[in-house]
Amino acid sequence: MWDLNDVTETEYKGDCCRVVFDDGTSGDVDFSQYLDRGPVFAPLHDLSFFQQARIEGGTISWPNGADIAPDLSEQVEQTGQTVNPPAQHRAKDRA
Repeated sequence: MWDLNDVTETEYKGDCCRVVFDDGTSGDVDFSQYLDRGPVFAPLHDLSFFQQARIEGGTISWPNGADIAPDLSEQVEQTGQTVNPPAQHRAKDRA
């Protein structure tokens, strides 16, 4: 049986998000790995849309229905260190 943790907080931080789970685990997650996983994630390339992330059903979702699997907690280590160092995937948004 899976013991998945719910997201309780998320905060945008540059190229990643700080994520806190209901068990106190927290860390920075780079979402660039999701950006090219199909058309539902394409709008996340737009920084203003990406920042509209919200917590829904214990995971992170966006207004267009895109969401991240509830096993997101497995990507964040107990130490709170960055998992998957931030990529420069939104360089065009900074121009």
